Amino acid sequence: MAIDPSARIHPSAVVEDGAAIGPDVTVGPFCVIGPQVKLARGVEVKSHVVLTGQTEIGEETMIFPFAVIGEIPQDLKFKGEDTRLVIGARNRIREHVTMNPGTEGGGGVTRVGDDGLFMAGCHVAHDAQVGDRVIIVNNAALAGHCIIEDDVIVGGLSGVHQWVRIGQGAIIGALTMVTNDVIPFGLVQAPRGKLDGLNLVGLKRRGVPRADITALRAAFQMLAQGEGAFQDRARRLGEETESAYVRQIVAFVTGESDRSFLTPE
Repeated sequence: MAIDPSARIHPSAVVEDGAAIGPDVTVGPFCVIGPQVKLARGVEVKSHVVLTGQTEIGEETMIFPFAVIGEIPQDLKFKGEDTRLVIGARNRIREHVTMNPGTEGGGGVTRVGDDGLFMAGCHVAHDAQVGDRVIIVNNAALAGHCIIEDDVIVGGLSGVHQWVRIGQGAIIGALTMVTNDVIPFGLVQAPRGKLDGLNLVGLKRRGVPRADITALRAAFQMLAQGEGAFQDRARRLGEETESAYVRQIVAFVTGESDRSFLTPE
């Protein structure tokens, strides 16, 4: 067991031999820290938290009561293989959140970036890849193998189907089931997930130049009403645009995917 002298561990907490507890870590009452868990500087684990498996948690992340982080995947194919869960810095993981490590068939690592907010009761499944500054709202669930790029918001009580990609800066409305890929900066809503426009509020909050927002609007119209298949329209956009934001959408649409796309109606 490697526990830094500056760590503060409540007497009722169980820290198993082999756990690595970094400087200035706080572990509250009735927590259980497994033997392969690594906590970086300044992590705060409040009461009644379970951290298990081969789990690494980055600096200054805060984990709230009754979260279970690193327990085995909810996948019947999992046979106890050696897989990991890697969580970045400065995340806020609220009450009753669950996050699972990877599986052998999915690359072996579930990865969460920095500065995320995971609200009460949400779930991050095996082999998911979650970017920076992502917000997953109460009781939303990411299925296995999802890719959630930076600055995405997934609304409360929503579900993201396995293998789905959600592009940077997209927003998913509450009570939405997302079964296909979502373009960067897209706005998705309705119970069965319809691509209903662009996340204009998010773009403006990020300080995206007006010229780029105008270019994105024109690109969305071309994707919605242009001739040919969706990917063909995207390729034509790439040939015509000078906006880096539009080119990001083009790269996303023409990249590899195991799902089809939500397309504008």
